[in-house]
Amino acid sequence: QVQLVESGGGSVRAGGSLRLSCKVSGDTSSINTMGWVRQAPGKDREGVGSILISSGITFYGDSVRGRFTISQDNAKNTVYLQMNSLKPDDTAMYYCAAGLFDPQLAPLRLVGRYWGQGIQVTVSS
Repeated sequence: QVQLVESGGGSVRAGGSLRLSCKVSGDTSSINTMGWVRQAPGKDREGVGSILISSGITFYGDSVRGRFTISQDNAKNTVYLQMNSLKPDDTAMYYCAAGLFDPQLAPLRLVGRYWGQGIQVTVSS
């Protein structure tokens, strides 16, 4: 089992920045990719980005590419989502995910097996 705990959400004005963290614990031998997805009220779940654990290669959804950055600190077993130039449309519940790489599943290429509890990000205009 893998446990994921998100932190760092909150409220920010448009144009601001936030950094989300996802602390990973448990048996990580069954995963090779970490990612973030988000879901706003009344909207479909949207892939934000993902990172291949072994190589650090990242993938992003079109709506966040160039503004958001995913990184990892293997010593801390933590994955980060740095969000810059935030827009009101970025308002959503953000979920950390862990699973296996699948090149067919754009944009995240992640088959999620484990999920965090979610954390709210609110961007005001």
